[in-house]
Amino acid sequence: MTPILFIDRDGTLIEEPEDFQIDAYEKVRFVAGVIPALLKLRDAGYQFVIVSNQDGLGSEQYPRDSFDGPQALMMQVFESQGIRFREVLIDESWPHENKPTRKPGIGLMVPYLQDRSIDWARSGMVGDRPTDIQFADNLKIRGFQLKTAQFGGEWDWAGIAHELADAPRRAVVQRNTKETKIRVEVDLDRVAEPVAKTGLPFFDHMLEQIGKHGGFALDVRADGDLHIDEHHTVEDTGLALGQALKEALGDKRGIGRYGFTLPMDETLASAALDFSGRPYFVFSGEFKRERVGDLPTELVPHFFRSLCDASGLNLNLKVEGDNDHHKVEASFKALARALRQAIKREGAELPSTKGAL
Repeated sequence: MTPILFIDRDGTLIEEPEDFQIDAYEKVRFVAGVIPALLKLRDAGYQFVIVSNQDGLGSEQYPRDSFDGPQALMMQVFESQGIRFREVLIDESWPHENKPTRKPGIGLMVPYLQDRSIDWARSGMVGDRPTDIQFADNLKIRGFQLKTAQFGGEWDWAGIAHELADAPRRAVVQRNTKETKIRVEVDLDRVAEPVAKTGLPFFDHMLEQIGKHGGFALDVRADGDLHIDEHHTVEDTGLALGQALKEALGDKRGIGRYGFTLPMDETLASAALDFSGRPYFVFSGEFKRERVGDLPTELVPHFFRSLCDASGLNLNLKVEGDNDHHKVEASFKALARALRQAIKREGAELPSTKGAL
């Protein structure tokens, strides 16, 4: 079965001008990221159908000749990049006519609704207006409203392609206790600048290493009882992050499972890990300083232990060197690089002879 992405034209494929009519060549400007996104979706098996309302097309106010030239140019550019559309469906009516073929009506969709080869569960609609989302609702498919200054929305093309093509492994964990409120969000299949806000700047910097060098999107927000000490915030963040990794990995099919020795100036850190489902932590190393920045060094191995307990991770971490700042940072970076190897998809097989992880 074939998934189809139905796509609005003006404001979605090409930018919409102030007068809402693309009736001249100089008005043809492609929406940012649309071509690489469509190529990614094409390679994931998607076909594309343009569905567009063109108010009064063919009338004196909007002569067809002024539409055809820019439309042909747009289609030629897409085709030159390897992007072809299964069909272009255009409703030419005025809004006041309320024709069933005009979005959000689905009158133009009758042949598709009768096509049993379409994978409706994976199909979607992309547009820039609320009417495009209503159109998707009427078809019972997922709708994506592009973010624009004119109509709002929250998606960009890169995000849509990631959502549909990658089947991303995501998790959001909210951990609330009397001592802390922790929210951790991970997307193991998307690269993004990490965000960490725990009230402990050096700890934030270490958490950012996990996302940056782990190669996945990480957002950590923590509100803890720092007026007492740092213990609960660090511990509960480790537990929440571990739970998020466990949930995002799901049944762990296709992962590398194992993972990195990393130098940092005079320091050498080694992280050997296994997403075995059996939590175990071994730490070899010691710190001379009581704190690095605002992070007590005694909480560094405690964080890793909490992470292992919640994620079902077996981690052997070893660090040696002279500079405690380097030793802490190298430990986090080594873990991150090991995670990058372990969570990477390498196929669809379960990496275990037991049949479960």
